[in-house]
Amino acid sequence: MASTKSASKKTPPTRPSSTLILLVRHGQTPTTGKILPGRASGLHLAESGVSQAEAVALRIAELPRVDAIYASPLERARETAAPIAKALKQRVKINKGLLECDFGDWTGEQLGALMKKPEWSTVQRSPSIFRFPNGESFTEMQSRMVTALDGIRAAHPGCVVVCVSHADPIKAAVAHAMGTHLDLFQRIVISTCSVSAIAYSAHGPVVLTVNSTGSSLADLSPS
Repeated sequence: MASTKSASKKTPPTRPSSTLILLVRHGQTPTTGKILPGRASGLHLAESGVSQAEAVALRIAELPRVDAIYASPLERARETAAPIAKALKQRVKINKGLLECDFGDWTGEQLGALMKKPEWSTVQRSPSIFRFPNGESFTEMQSRMVTALDGIRAAHPGCVVVCVSHADPIKAAVAHAMGTHLDLFQRIVISTCSVSAIAYSAHGPVVLTVNSTGSSLADLSPS
């Protein structure tokens, strides 16, 4: 009797598609570019920042789907996330990992005065070795931000997620995703209410866009 071979084949396990994270910097405040506000409470969006937040909400709403919205606990981030949530009919989840860097004793100082400090050169050229007096180091900030995004990615496999954060944490996350040394992250520009997109898959992160402020985001949707 001739033996027969089974025509059935084992189906290889499927991996979830990439998770797309849209990193949105908060909108403009009355002190943007003038003061280092850090984590001080009570700083709200300026009128121009509200307009920016409404504009970025419309851009994000053009995407075929958005599955979750996260924001830093600070007022300016939550106020930026609010119109996005309204446009998408979703609730904002607060994630402390998306917080601004803890600038310690430098919090609330004029940027013009800080630029005259001898430490400012280290902040710009060798941030990986700098710690803000009684505050956070850039290395700690990057680790915190990357860990937060990894947790969000794990919670939403194959989804599209918006994360509203701050300039330095977003720059640090983009640098990490690109494999760029932290000492070079100051070369990345993150404007108010800009969108930077990173797709996280089993093969690692892929940076799709950085500091997008006006173009359509429709092409960022994972295929």
